[in-house]
Amino acid sequence: MNGCRLNFPKINDFHLRRAVRHLRQGGVVAHATEGVWGLACDPFDCQAVARILAIKGRSPDKGLILIGASADCFAPELAPLTAADRRAVQSTWPGPVSWVLPSERFPVWITGAGLGPRPTVAVRVPGHAQARALCARFGGPLVSTSANPSGVAATDSVLRVRRWFGDAVDFIAPGQTLGRQGPSQLRTLAGEVLR
Repeated sequence: MNGCRLNFPKINDFHLRRAVRHLRQGGVVAHATEGVWGLACDPFDCQAVARILAIKGRSPDKGLILIGASADCFAPELAPLTAADRRAVQSTWPGPVSWVLPSERFPVWITGAGLGPRPTVAVRVPGHAQARALCARFGGPLVSTSANPSGVAATDSVLRVRRWFGDAVDFIAPGQTLGRQGPSQLRTLAGEVLR
């Protein structure tokens, strides 16, 4: 995952270190994205993912979006694509567009496949520098799902995140959204816009 390590000198290093310490210990971190606040954790830590699903009241069958510091973080997912599809995906990154891509490496609790592996995973390189820096400092992709209870609209308010989740999250990274309306767009290679 060394391709995910980048330097973001304008981001508060103290807060990044603190957030990453929690993530590496199985914690859940709230962070800002382009349009809404998100909840992050290590995608390979089943218990951390279960915590996010529990505090959101979200079904594990829906799968989760992963974010990375750069397209290199998703090299295994990009590799089987045609050159044209790779260009289409990478032309939207960094930015608020998540793509459903083939995956063989992410566990069932990320893909939402239930009893068997689903061959796809939703991934993106966010346009929010702090979110990318968090992934870079962590050294790999992170779960990033909207920080709201299931069935409630996502929020751009850190105060609402605190009210909804309080001590259920281990750290709220100081920051703010970039003013985009709503969560990232979700696209497929077939040209569908799923949200």
